[in-house]
Amino acid sequence: MTEVIGIDHIYITASDLQRSESFYDHVLLETLGFRKNKFVLGGDPHVQYFNRHFGYVLRPSRNSNGHDSYAPGLHHFCLRVESVADVVAVANQLRAAGVEASEAKLYTEYAPDYWATFFTDPDGVRFEVTNYRQERRDRHDKW
Repeated sequence: MTEVIGIDHIYITASDLQRSESFYDHVLLETLGFRKNKFVLGGDPHVQYFNRHFGYVLRPSRNSNGHDSYAPGLHHFCLRVESVADVVAVANQLRAAGVEASEAKLYTEYAPDYWATFFTDPDGVRFEVTNYRQERRDRHDKW
């Protein structure tokens, strides 16, 4: 059986590419250390953010319907950082950059060591940043 070894890229549509690019510059470039490039595909401008593990690409939407996280499709996107201290730092950096991120806190209803911060992009796509919890480490290391 072929094993999936990671997520290669994710494409997100944006109602206002320039506004979304500014938002993601704060989140992905300045706070989370991604890199960025731009390209044109099928005549449409694209903005790609990437790290060693995957790419996150913005492309223009073709309609003005806002994102509904409870309609079929994406509910939220969660990024993992190494430690609780990293979750706290990300939340603080995002708020300092003007992003309305929640305080980083412990969510024992999810797991005993589950820390997270939550925020939303300009089109309503919900985000979470969480720590690398023990259950996830065990899953990886003892697969």
